[in-house]
Amino acid sequence: MRNARAYAIAATATIALVAAAAYAQQTTPPASAPAAGAPASEAPAPVASTTTALPDNAPVQASALDAVAELSKAHWGDPKAGATKAGACAACHGLDGNPSDPQYPRLAGMPERYVATQLALFKSGERTGGMAAIMVPMAAPLSAQDMRDLGAFFAQQKAGAGIADDTVIADGPNKGLKFYQVGEKLFHGGDPARGIPACMACHGPTGAGNPGPAYPHIGGQQSAYVQRRLEEYRTGTTNERDRRNFDIMAVVARQLSDEEIGSLSSYVQGLHARRDEAAASTK
Repeated sequence: MRNARAYAIAATATIALVAAAAYAQQTTPPASAPAAGAPASEAPAPVASTTTALPDNAPVQASALDAVAELSKAHWGDPKAGATKAGACAACHGLDGNPSDPQYPRLAGMPERYVATQLALFKSGERTGGMAAIMVPMAAPLSAQDMRDLGAFFAQQKAGAGIADDTVIADGPNKGLKFYQVGEKLFHGGDPARGIPACMACHGPTGAGNPGPAYPHIGGQQSAYVQRRLEEYRTGTTNERDRRNFDIMAVVARQLSDEEIGSLSSYVQGLHARRDEAAASTK
């Protein structure tokens, strides 16, 4: 099996919450030809447009529509204030932003502005994929300052890491490579022949992200979450009014095969700056 990771059992309350939630995933891909050089059975169609307007009937709450714009009016987040507000996040994301359930993303180490922006997108109804059904009611009562404070708290937490899948690929174009090595190559070198840049160009060599343009910390991120997000980007569809950051990822992801997305997700999960302190202390 391609899963060498070990996960703790999620809390009963969290499982009940997930079972009750309906996914709002958008799954309609553009109907265009596959990207050049990619297998026809796996390669997705190119993004049809980078300026899709928000539909008139999009599920955007009028009272929350300006949630993203409101962030610019808030001051820098206070991590101490954020710590008092993060209790509601703990059931899914863990007390310090490191969840035990693989379906929820790590928030520890994320740039403040990235966390705040994603919360605002949930509140405004612009981010509707994945587990938006869970996140929208959590984000709805938050003020812009609450979002900045939560972002500041998680930015100060130390991100953990999982284990990359080292199963040898038995067939296909990557036969003989360890599963994570396909993603490792893309992360560090991209694929110039297909115009795919190296992931580390934006996310850094250890996946630590970039707080300037608020690119997320992806080193150690849960592979199931990374895979789901890459698949969302690959569809090329979004309700975000400002598509700039979405389209950066959509252009990259639209050319990735299922195997490449899975491998990248696995490699990123095991990526961290140095060996775990707990392991080092036993030497």
